Amino acid sequence: MTTHATEPATTDEGFEHVPSPMSGRAAAVRLVAGVAAVSALFVALGWGTLLLIILAIIAMVLLHEFGHYITAKRSGMKVTEFFVGFGPRLWSVRKGETEYGVKAIPAGGYCRIIGMTSAEEVHPSDEPRAYRNQAFYKRIIVASAGSAMHILIAFVLAFSALLLIGRPDPSIVVVSNYLHLGGSASTPAEAAGIHPGDHIVAVDGHRVTKDTDMSRLVHRSAGRPIEVTVERSGASKTLTVTPIDGRTVTVDGATLAPVNGPARGYLGVSLTSGTSRLGPISAIAQSGSIVKQATFGAVSGIVHLFSPAGLSSYAQQVAHPTDTSSSSSSAQPTARPESIIGAVRTADQAAHAGLLPLIEVFISLNIFIGVINMLPMLPLDGGHVVIAGYEWARTRKGRPRYQADVTKMMPVVYAFLAFLLVLVSTSMYLDIAHPAANPFR
Repeated sequence: MTTHATEPATTDEGFEHVPSPMSGRAAAVRLVAGVAAVSALFVALGWGTLLLIILAIIAMVLLHEFGHYITAKRSGMKVTEFFVGFGPRLWSVRKGETEYGVKAIPAGGYCRIIGMTSAEEVHPSDEPRAYRNQAFYKRIIVASAGSAMHILIAFVLAFSALLLIGRPDPSIVVVSNYLHLGGSASTPAEAAGIHPGDHIVAVDGHRVTKDTDMSRLVHRSAGRPIEVTVERSGASKTLTVTPIDGRTVTVDGATLAPVNGPARGYLGVSLTSGTSRLGPISAIAQSGSIVKQATFGAVSGIVHLFSPAGLSSYAQQVAHPTDTSSSSSSAQPTARPESIIGAVRTADQAAHAGLLPLIEVFISLNIFIGVINMLPMLPLDGGHVVIAGYEWARTRKGRPRYQADVTKMMPVVYAFLAFLLVLVSTSMYLDIAHPAANPFR
């Protein structure tokens, strides 16, 4: 039976505080001080980027729960709790019928909607507002809202990246960094004033639209001054540089060109593709395409993982793991599911590679979580969607609404939870003991 606490007191701000030794202004101050101390520790250890990634993941989970929360509220359902984290309550405040707060283990969050299944006991006065008694379409919307929020987040991230950063464009040739030439204090490009980040526009008046154009024009000019036109901060600049003969210098112990071959010029730089920004309309269309492709990829990956071949392959990885974290490892990386530990590590590696790779990781992460949450099994959101659809199909016009007996499903649910527990624990083990190679090197 659901019990009801005595009526809590109301503050001047209009919030109702839940009677709890950890509630109140003092608890809020302690919570803020604790968060500030942890944040300062991360920054002091040089883990500022990691801290931001963790906060972004917590925000992502909260947005998932907010999707359930706002649709349940708009549908007239009763939401009694909305919390960050799990475990012991650190601080909470009640506004109306909902308690908002923070718990000790920052491993996600949740919102509690009463009457999510037929087995849950609900006070008779609350029955009309229980989830199970709402229209079928409302139940499906509420259950799907968390995953829909992840799809929306992925779309917004893709749109923002395309609009503000741009997408990779092979026709834009950019200097990524200088090469370390053996026996040389600086590269020809560095001596001439070419900087990493410069967009190479032309060489000796010839337009450069791909890195092979650049290489061809420079290779034939060993020892001869050439004019290189670059764009930097929106301004065009022409610099004179003399390519060095690749037969006379080494990079990582190897000559750039065969010693017995013809002269071949080098500027001593690494090249990469630049980015081109899209307009709002094009960005919307392209963002939809990105989300669609990522969704198909996530569905394909999950189907493969749960297939006999996928499960067998994963079992082999767990039984005979290979450490591919070292860039010098000769082992070939094998695709495998990542735990939250692996996801945070991958996001941190992406952040060091640039903002665009980090956004791409978060797009993939949101799509994956959104898709896997829709698997048709309790306690995942997809399980509630399937139950609502099944009850709708079994309800006959003019008869009382059919309600599925979820207790009959519990053996299957427990088996599924045990499988998830094994999957999560083994993936955490692999991510800690045998981390995957950095994909951004």
